[in-house]
Amino acid sequence: RDSQEANIKSLSGWNQWKRTSHKSWRKVLDEAKDLFSYLELWRHDIHSIEGKFGTGIQSYFSFLRFLVLLNFVIFILMFSFVTLPSVISKYGIFNSSIAKIPASGIEPHCTVYSPSGNKGLVYFYTYLKDLLTGTGFLEVTSLFYGYYTIDSAWISMFRYNLPLAYLLTTFAYLGLSLLWIIKRSVEGFKQNLVHAEDQFQSYCNKVFAGWDFCITDLSAARLKHRSLQYELKTDLEEERLKQKIANRTMKDKLRIYSLRLFLNIIVLAVLSGCFYSIYRATAFSQENSSSNGNNIKFEANLLVQYLPSIVITLANFIAPQIFSVLIRLEDYSPAFEIRLTLLRCVFVRLANIGVLLFSLWSHISSCATDKCNACGYNYELYPCWESEVGQEMYKLLIFDFIIILAVTLFVDFPRKLLVTHCSCKLVQWCGLQEFGISDNVLEIIYGQTICWIGTFYSPLLPAIATIKYFIVFYIKKISLIHTRKPSARPFRASSSNFFFLVVLLIGLLLAFVPVGVSIAYIPSSKACGPFRNFKTSWAVVPDTILGFPTDLQKVLYGIASEAFAVPFFIVVCIVMFYFIALAGAHKRVVEQLREQL
Repeated sequence: RDSQEANIKSLSGWNQWKRTSHKSWRKVLDEAKDLFSYLELWRHDIHSIEGKFGTGIQSYFSFLRFLVLLNFVIFILMFSFVTLPSVISKYGIFNSSIAKIPASGIEPHCTVYSPSGNKGLVYFYTYLKDLLTGTGFLEVTSLFYGYYTIDSAWISMFRYNLPLAYLLTTFAYLGLSLLWIIKRSVEGFKQNLVHAEDQFQSYCNKVFAGWDFCITDLSAARLKHRSLQYELKTDLEEERLKQKIANRTMKDKLRIYSLRLFLNIIVLAVLSGCFYSIYRATAFSQENSSSNGNNIKFEANLLVQYLPSIVITLANFIAPQIFSVLIRLEDYSPAFEIRLTLLRCVFVRLANIGVLLFSLWSHISSCATDKCNACGYNYELYPCWESEVGQEMYKLLIFDFIIILAVTLFVDFPRKLLVTHCSCKLVQWCGLQEFGISDNVLEIIYGQTICWIGTFYSPLLPAIATIKYFIVFYIKKISLIHTRKPSARPFRASSSNFFFLVVLLIGLLLAFVPVGVSIAYIPSSKACGPFRNFKTSWAVVPDTILGFPTDLQKVLYGIASEAFAVPFFIVVCIVMFYFIALAGAHKRVVEQLREQL
């Protein structure tokens, strides 16, 4: 400090002022950062959970907080650029008005859309059904795509192109989600890379640096002891398996590979059964809820409309149970067992959504008459097919929340009461349900994937997802503290955070496919929505470019041409290979340093 002060005295007045102001500014920023940390959502709750149950379970609740913030930001985007301009212009606020371009070159029968809004005397249970299914009075609100029928809005002297804003905001929320997840994944990947040590270092780290000093609760401390013991047993088991694999004869190898092949055929059969069930349930639901809906009783109609959601939930519950039984017969190492089971569970959950959308689109695009072919989609059953897809995503999101709530209230609480007050050996042997981190994470990633896909068809769906995850946080917290016990299998916070984000990234990439296909290839509804005057949703982009100056058009078309794309792709590949080579060099340096350690 003395030498620094001596150096400062020798500086000029300008440099002294610059140095002092830089230190003051840094101090202000640090204080502001400390202040904002107190405003952080659920700061005290998450620290309390970390203290009682360790960093593994805390990472799940931190991940849940991240999804609440992400959905809130997506909601702000969609509300600000899509919903708000539509509402302002429709009600003439700020001297605004709407402009509707009359349809040209479109068959009149394609433009007929009469939403099933409630008219006349309506029973209370009808409103309840509408709230659960997104039909009736909800269908004509700003929650769904069909509400946004204006082509442009005039707010004072400013012309607002709603179709273009709708498309660009969709790209913005998907791009923002991608960048935010990648940014968090990189931080987790760095920590994961540090912890990817060999067996000897792993043993040393567990013995000398394995304790979690955030733990303050006695039962959590006992659990951590058992967790460390389990980790050491797992390491020993993996070493035993390595020796066993090295000593296998050709006969043993043939037997184990044949068994694994047979078990994987069973896995494929289970997946096929799930997919076929979802396809048939969706077909049955669409055929029976679209027609004769008023002739069916309230309960039966609600069951028919929720049939795909029920079948998907059953598939998500039954398939992982079968996978967990089969994996024990495949003779893998404990760590690989967990990873493979999780991979299969991720696939079944996300693929189920894909099968549902494929089933919907096969019905939407099935045309048997010339009138239907003129529209490009099944206009009789789906006059506004985007709203129909939005309703399916809405039902999936609502049903997922109902299941989470029902399991806590009607399964976990009664089980807790039985274990506490019943001394029966069978009940005590079953014990409390474990709070499985991976299962809970897959549950919320499944819901988030539905939200990403559904936001294009239901712009206010992120608001519902934000409220849902906000309530789920408290449900899971109560469940963890009062009705469940932490999992005996450990989950390291650094690796688990990275795993959560990788699975979330897979869910986002899956969401890109249906949204991209519906924007670029499936003909947009001619009776509703902002794109009714365009062949597809993407057609608004070239139409907008035609209004630009000629020179700017040439630049944009040049960027989109093969002459630009091919060199750009080559440059990107060269940069990518450079970074791969750099990463390889860094890895070798890390290995050398590790050997020296």
